[in-house]
Amino acid sequence: MNPFSRSRLAVLTVSAGLVLAGCGGAAADEDTAAGGHDDHGAVAQVEGPADRYAGLDLPDPYQRPSFTLTGPGGQPYDFAAETGGKPTLLFFGFTNCPDICPTTMADVAVALRGVDPALAEQVQVVFVTTDPAFDTPEVLAEYLGRFDADLPTRFVGLTGDQVAIDQAQLAAGVPQAEDNGRLHSSLLLLYGTDDLANVAFDAGNTSRDIAEDLRLVTGA
Repeated sequence: MNPFSRSRLAVLTVSAGLVLAGCGGAAADEDTAAGGHDDHGAVAQVEGPADRYAGLDLPDPYQRPSFTLTGPGGQPYDFAAETGGKPTLLFFGFTNCPDICPTTMADVAVALRGVDPALAEQVQVVFVTTDPAFDTPEVLAEYLGRFDADLPTRFVGLTGDQVAIDQAQLAAGVPQAEDNGRLHSSLLLLYGTDDLANVAFDAGNTSRDIAEDLRLVTGA
């Protein structure tokens, strides 16, 4: 691990009240599917002194990571090259997760429906699986299609071998998933056009928080 990645991981490990969240329990209910966000687990405490964002202020901004995984259709997807300079939401999870993952994706979709369509078109949403043994590109595409079907820019699902997935998490500065990917970071990172993430979201945040910070980060 390079020193920069190690320092970012330390911020989460020390400052966050929750670094890994277990997916389990009952499946998301109808309110969740409609965009409500259940409060699963503790809320990460990574607020900066200014508390500028509706989400969780990151006192040490995260650089947009560089990693290449397998994208839709099985082609290589270079995250930094494909999303660089664009507002981007990055999340690590898995399609069989019954609560945190679908709730987060539903919140993102509701947030994007609530902002100006021109802004929604700019935003890249990338979901990296923590269960590559099950989540093929086809499985990811079907799963994400439940959330983004009416949005101007489709969500991107990424997979790869376990080593590549682990490296992607380290590059992003989130803890590596455990328990075959079922215990994973619950943080949704938001990168701005400057390729920095100054804010993240957790189980305590709502679609309204995401929409508000998208406008703030992009100046929309």
